[in-house]
Amino acid sequence: MSISPERFAARLLAWFDIHGRHTLPWQANPTPYRVWVSEVMLQQTQVATVIPYYERFMARFPDVQSLAAAPLDEVLHLWTGLGYYARARNLQVCAQVLVAQGNGEFPATIEAVMALPGIGRSTAGAILALSRGERHPILDGNVKRVLARVFGIPGDPASANVLAKMWAQADACTPSTRVREYTQAIMDLGATVCARARPACTVCPMHDGCIAALEERQAELPGKKLKRLRGAREATLLIAESGTEDSVAILVERRPPVGLWGGLWSPPQFESESAALEWCRREIGEVERDDRHGDFVGVAGMGDVRVGDVGVQAVAAALAPIEHAFTHFDLRLHPLRVRCRPPLKTSDGGDRLWYRLESPPRVGLPAPIRLLFERLRLLGGA
Repeated sequence: MSISPERFAARLLAWFDIHGRHTLPWQANPTPYRVWVSEVMLQQTQVATVIPYYERFMARFPDVQSLAAAPLDEVLHLWTGLGYYARARNLQVCAQVLVAQGNGEFPATIEAVMALPGIGRSTAGAILALSRGERHPILDGNVKRVLARVFGIPGDPASANVLAKMWAQADACTPSTRVREYTQAIMDLGATVCARARPACTVCPMHDGCIAALEERQAELPGKKLKRLRGAREATLLIAESGTEDSVAILVERRPPVGLWGGLWSPPQFESESAALEWCRREIGEVERDDRHGDFVGVAGMGDVRVGDVGVQAVAAALAPIEHAFTHFDLRLHPLRVRCRPPLKTSDGGDRLWYRLESPPRVGLPAPIRLLFERLRLLGGA
């Protein structure tokens, strides 16, 4: 026999009072702005990972106005490593809308909050419930898992009919009092007890009324999403270096605002090594075989690199491939390292700049690129 929505809420709140999380940084002074930033960061990211990012972000952007006025590069720089960078771009766009239309204040209704860029129904409900104590159901990944198991809701949780059932159940379970505590509690239960793998059913406050536990269907519920065939992409990453071993700079460019790593900075990418070397021919000089360097490629003659307008000679070599998994495809980057001699003077501007490994600029880098640069820095660059 399944548990009633009212008893579900009562048990959950009693469990939360003893076992819930009460000292998360966004729980202190839970303004709509502070809660909103935390909710966006927590999308598809664990609490332990988010906390240090959140604290750095709030130290730099303590209010909507400071976030709205900041350079996008600085926003993305503080987001580097969290992934899903569209979240950061939408966060700033939303802040700018709030400042322009509402003097930095969040709207009074959930419909108006949902109309803001990057804010869906669950995030809007969480913002208003956690900051203002208003009664709004939420339905993030943790909540879906709890509701599907406790109330035995089968099927693909991303499908329209299953999603509608979950929203109805979420609404039925949300109490009229202690909404702030209940909202945090149901997220906590999913994150710490009703985990995706190996849920701790014996210590769950719902264990004797949970359909999944009673019928041993924990692995079945929630239902599996329809699998998409994962794609695979490959590209050549041109690592053009300048400077000395003690002071290395790498040419990076800003990626388009939408798409893969939108708005972040990365070394130029090419469809193939030949395309990358063709770029070298245009920008640096003629490429030819250089047997003195084994598999290295020598560059004969002098050419121009458009950042800094300084002619260079160079040799190139391959680095180990970089593997990175995105939601729907796997990316394999083949770095091709070009060492420019004599050292280039750094001259930044526009959508290209020289990223100095020892004194990096405050711009956003994709996590794999940041790790690559750190490895190169530790190795002394060239």
